[in-house]
Amino acid sequence: MIIINLTQHAASPEQLAAGVVEPNPGHKRIITDALTFDQIPDRDEMVERAAKILALVQTQYPAADAAMLGGAPFFMIVLHEMLADNGINPVYAFSVRESEEQVQADGSVKKVAVFRHRGFVGLDG
Repeated sequence: MIIINLTQHAASPEQLAAGVVEPNPGHKRIITDALTFDQIPDRDEMVERAAKILALVQTQYPAADAAMLGGAPFFMIVLHEMLADNGINPVYAFSVRESEEQVQADGSVKKVAVFRHRGFVGLDG
């Protein structure tokens, strides 16, 4: 299973091990630009942006069976439907937050939250 990363963020090592493919930097910029909204979009703009992402996946990543989505919920609905209608399974990363303690050089302890990838929601089979 090949899952193309269609989020603004780099895939984690766990996601890469699970089959996520990171787009090349030029393609990542196209995806990021399409996912970024500076004004409230209308339906036509969202459909146009989703179609741009779909065309990129179909032409540059034709082996992708699925796409990892993440971003503005109002746009994910449109992108999800367009990908699904064109045979690309939309999935969403599922992670758990784990607390870790890191001992600092001065002996103090810093507590940090680490998100650990546990799978995908929406992956059929």
